[in-house]
Amino acid sequence: MLGIDLTSVKIFFDNCPNFIKCLWNARTRDFPRRVLWFAITRKHSGRHSAAWLEMTTHSRVKKHTGRVQKAPADKFAERRAELGEAALTTLATLGYARTSLREIAQNSEFSHGVLHYYFSDKVDLIVCSVKQYKARCVTRYDHAVDTATTYDELMEGFLQSLGDTLQGEGHVHRLWYDLRSQALFEAAFHDDVVQIDKSLEDMIWRIMSRFAELSGQDPGLPPSACYALFDGLFLQALLKHLSGDTKAIADMQADVRQSIERLFAAPAKATPAPRKRRA
Repeated sequence: MLGIDLTSVKIFFDNCPNFIKCLWNARTRDFPRRVLWFAITRKHSGRHSAAWLEMTTHSRVKKHTGRVQKAPADKFAERRAELGEAALTTLATLGYARTSLREIAQNSEFSHGVLHYYFSDKVDLIVCSVKQYKARCVTRYDHAVDTATTYDELMEGFLQSLGDTLQGEGHVHRLWYDLRSQALFEAAFHDDVVQIDKSLEDMIWRIMSRFAELSGQDPGLPPSACYALFDGLFLQALLKHLSGDTKAIADMQADVRQSIERLFAAPAKATPAPRKRRA
């Protein structure tokens, strides 16, 4: 009678938001007339109601699907990373034996309950913190390798990075050596310590490989031996530095320089050609 396209009414109702359906279920008297008015106006506007609804529905779906929402697992991992970073200072100050989740909570803005929710125990937290720090440390040395174009540049960049690390972050490296020592006694540390240690060995080998390229000589040692050499020099310097030895950093840099020169002789510098005398 009213010239209503009932198909349009059905399409509208099927595609309308849930809150509109709730209004229908709430028996709002004026609502049916509004739906009928919508169907009539859509019919007489020269556009097919089904096509219009399909277009608007597609736009709404496209808009929402364009939002990339992080999965709960990603958010959980991000939160763990934040807490691990925040706890790093306390862990590095107190060490493994004197640290508990409650102690870390007392020295940070996070509650004991929050830490216990994201970490099963202090072993879990310490491993998370050290892993993150060592990952950053590796990229620092990679930058020295990537930017050096000559043997001397690589030498100075490597020595500078070692000195800066020992000077500014010695307490954090102390935590790493503490963790590595605990792995000799606690099986819970084994896998993570081996993984971190391997990443450091790979880092040293990338540096040695670059020295080999720039000097044209082979180091003559396997990756594990190169890592043991420079890690030992760094640990020795760390012990001296934390004991108040003001020459520890300079002595370490001198020892590292001498070791590299034993492995790779510096390429001979081209001597300038003598000037010709005028007749």
